[in-house]
Amino acid sequence: MTKQRKAQVVTLTVIAAGLILVLGRETGWRLPSGSSDALFSGSQEPETPTDTINRMMDAARDGDVAGYLKCFSGQMEKTLRQSVTEMSNSGFADYLKTNNKQIKGFAMYEPTDVSESAVDVRVEYVYADRNEAQIFRLEKVVGPWTITKVDGIERVETIVPYGTPVY
Repeated sequence: MTKQRKAQVVTLTVIAAGLILVLGRETGWRLPSGSSDALFSGSQEPETPTDTINRMMDAARDGDVAGYLKCFSGQMEKTLRQSVTEMSNSGFADYLKTNNKQIKGFAMYEPTDVSESAVDVRVEYVYADRNEAQIFRLEKVVGPWTITKVDGIERVETIVPYGTPVY
């Protein structure tokens, strides 16, 4: 076998191994060792309160009413379901998408423990002309963290408005 042929075989082998690793990771393959830190253990980190807020924001952006409602519980969920009933599913989806289009970005602060099963997370929304912040209360009773309360909107002073050219 020539040097060039050997190089081709090694290159193809490395590419094939890389593809197999990527496929294995994406499909959650497990190694037979049973070790919890195995390469393809498929285990996921437990969902965090910020994951719930990210899911809520994604659902709002997409107009996914069911996904949006899954992020809430308690009185918040009841109030939102009432709004869906009054506006219709498609009307509420349009409302979510319209309000979300105005948001250029958002940032979350670290969760602050309120109790063993409740945290507060400050979320700051960035708009073209202003910033606003809200405190989200999330609770974990059974299952994933859910939003149970959202405080009123607080206007945040911005030093440099969004979209200001930088020279």
